[in-house]
Amino acid sequence: MARFNQDNEALARRIVARYPEPKSATIPLCHLSQEQDGWLTEDGMAHVAELVGCTPAEVLGTASFYEMFKLHPVGRYCLNICTNISCRIVGAADLLARAEERLGVRAGGTTADGAVTLEDVECIAACTEAPALQVNYRYVERVDEATLDALIDDLRSGTGRAADFPPHGTLGLVRQELAPEDLANVTPPEDQTVPPWIERHAAAAEGGS
Repeated sequence: MARFNQDNEALARRIVARYPEPKSATIPLCHLSQEQDGWLTEDGMAHVAELVGCTPAEVLGTASFYEMFKLHPVGRYCLNICTNISCRIVGAADLLARAEERLGVRAGGTTADGAVTLEDVECIAACTEAPALQVNYRYVERVDEATLDALIDDLRSGTGRAADFPPHGTLGLVRQELAPEDLANVTPPEDQTVPPWIERHAAAAEGGS
């Protein structure tokens, strides 16, 4: 499945309604498409483009900027091992080499069973808990070789700690829902009647001087 299914298309339209300009919903809709399919397909981007009123090329131009959007199939679990400076000095390079050995793929590859995609990534902002990694962007910190081995076994078998990580593409476990009356002044900029914050405060400052 590549385009939104019926339920997700309805959700996508509710998301678009939150924004003054439909194109502002491009990134949330890309996340929704990736959550549905595990990666961002060409048909998925085309459907996003239809819903926000732009071209598929514009959606691709946005999505390709962000590492979290995968434009090709990936495993059920993306195992991201940080090898930046704080993690590297406490053994991250050895952990990456161990993961490559255990999984039988180089960084950037996916295991033959489709379970795990291994990635060598830049800083993931867990420097105080180095060496650190992420599974589907959920943190695992202060990792040693034994922890890594056990984690890989769980991910490949779908048991143990695998239950801690939702399928790839799942951004959040709680879906935000807003009733139409709770939407915040969703009108195009040219139709806004309240001056921008900086304009209001600049006027107030001039009046008080």
